[in-house]
Amino acid sequence: MKKNVAVLGAGSWGTALATVLADNEHNVKIWTRRKEQAKEINQDHTNTKYLPGFTLPHLISASSDLAWCTENVEYILLVVPTKAVRDTMTLLKPYIKEYSILIHASKGIEPGTSKRISEMMEEELANQKGRATVVLSGPSHAEEVCKRQPTTVTVSSHVAEAAEEVQELFMNNNFRVYTNHDLIGVEIGGALKNIIALGIGLTDGLGYGDNAKAALMTRGLAEIARLGIKLGANPLTFTGLSGLGDLIVTCTSEHSRNWRAGYKLGQGKNLDDVLKEMGMVVEGVRTTKAVYELSYQIQVEMPITEALFEVLFEEKSPKEAAQQLMGRVRKHEVENVSLLLGPDFQEKWQEMTWSKDND
Repeated sequence: MKKNVAVLGAGSWGTALATVLADNEHNVKIWTRRKEQAKEINQDHTNTKYLPGFTLPHLISASSDLAWCTENVEYILLVVPTKAVRDTMTLLKPYIKEYSILIHASKGIEPGTSKRISEMMEEELANQKGRATVVLSGPSHAEEVCKRQPTTVTVSSHVAEAAEEVQELFMNNNFRVYTNHDLIGVEIGGALKNIIALGIGLTDGLGYGDNAKAALMTRGLAEIARLGIKLGANPLTFTGLSGLGDLIVTCTSEHSRNWRAGYKLGQGKNLDDVLKEMGMVVEGVRTTKAVYELSYQIQVEMPITEALFEVLFEEKSPKEAAQQLMGRVRKHEVENVSLLLGPDFQEKWQEMTWSKDND
């Protein structure tokens, strides 16, 4: 059944998701702050700054008028940088109806408050809420989605029926959608993989090889899981699409802004110059600061995040940070594997080992 959807944010990912919705024959209205961008989308059916070379479906229209974009829509999809979430929610509040389902597809943590995006959204809405908030996350590059290449993501919500509705809204032959009840884990995995991608880009920029990349990805997954579990996430979420899956795609592709930013840092460029060259938001930078602060508040060991924080904000050289990580104290790998397999795994494994030793 055809639905009406507002997409708030006309960057690459917002435009790609709008394309998926239009392919499903939904009416899609994109909100952008820039009138000239809305004009281009409406007249030329392109978004050349963010997705050059792609023609957008005619079911997509755009405007800088938020009231027009949100009129008579059942679903509102937020795809803005983390730093713009609160301001956007303030603008959006007058237009949210009691039947509205709010969806977000942004990935980050807020510095200072350490809040996830769904928490920021709900805090800004206070008691004025729609039916539910749903997060969409997973391994996905906007360019590949617009090429209709196979992509699989996850949706999560505290309201199972809302997650299933959003699953149906997006699902098609090219874009497969799973549901996951673990909202905390899905958001944490999506946000923190950007930190690890920065780190891997940095080591690639230093000229290190696949061995270093494999080590950082593996240790990075354990680091993500440690924080997520402390916050109440399901350990198994981090073995899925919004954990391991998103980590792989963001750490191994030149499509990834975070990887590209890390690569430039590894080549010796300073952060300000890198961000100017990128011309788009690099969420991993802001998230590194937020997660560094949070890890100290709740006492979770996160050496990769700490090393990146020192490179980004304390002028430590990338090479020194890499050497610092390699020179850490000895540990047992199973201590971290057990995080992903659940809290009882370590005890059961020790019992099994003890039994074998005494056979």
